[in-house]
Amino acid sequence: MTAARAEPAGARTAPVSVLEVMLRSADYLAEKGIESARLDAEHLLAKALGIGRLEMYLQHERPLEADELARFRPLLKRRGLREPLQYILGRQGFRELDLEVGPGVLIPRPETEILVGAVLSWAKGREGLKALDVGTGSGAIALSLLTEGPFAAAVGTDASEAALDFAKRNRDALGMQSRLELRHGTLFEPVRAGECFDAVVSNPPYVAEVDRGQLQPEVRGWEPEEALFAGGDGLAVLRCIVTGGAALLRSGGLLALEVGDGQAERVVALIGETGSYRGATVHKDLRGENRIVTALRP
Repeated sequence: MTAARAEPAGARTAPVSVLEVMLRSADYLAEKGIESARLDAEHLLAKALGIGRLEMYLQHERPLEADELARFRPLLKRRGLREPLQYILGRQGFRELDLEVGPGVLIPRPETEILVGAVLSWAKGREGLKALDVGTGSGAIALSLLTEGPFAAAVGTDASEAALDFAKRNRDALGMQSRLELRHGTLFEPVRAGECFDAVVSNPPYVAEVDRGQLQPEVRGWEPEEALFAGGDGLAVLRCIVTGGAALLRSGGLLALEVGDGQAERVVALIGETGSYRGATVHKDLRGENRIVTALRP
């Protein structure tokens, strides 16, 4: 690929249109192995132009200015290096929220939306609930529960200060400083003595080290390893949460966990071995995979 092709309009002196830049950029990203090349090119160009992606369709024939091309080129280069689109845009939609994300925090995914949905279904008809979000990351789970459900308060813990910075910004942008308390520390370490919750929820690290090579370059090369990997079988963190979670739940409280491919049955078995829960249930994600495990504290 030529340098001119890599940077769609960098070597051109004649004006180039929005559509031409978009199409050439999509070809470039496709050659880099990016499946959503056209869509990504549109998002990046819209960001460089400071307009919405759909609005850009009304400007297809408009020539791009030099400063617009200068803003666009580095964005396209970053995506060509397989940096996640969400990091470049700085945003990720999650259920009803628009969250700030970037290097150092796990990008919220649709599977985790199913986790939140399972908790909200359980919480329906209740009032004044308090949740513990273990490994809160961007704050997606806790903030969604506070936004959509009968949760009056939540605590989010995370071992990563970088992740907590994003969670704080997302919390503050939603005006939820008084309802979401963020604490730095590993798993349950930040929980105070005697503190109890109606729900303990987590999307923990669950990728086995042996599966590292199967992850997309955007994931294994950019997202924080501590939010992805959990020992040889991927269950190290899940074991800790299952074992320690019951003591933090009020009677009738809910444990809700996102798990990896093929892990649901083993997590259900772990829950049973503790003797501290009942009604372990497996929920499927949008692809029909067993992705969420819930259980109740008797």
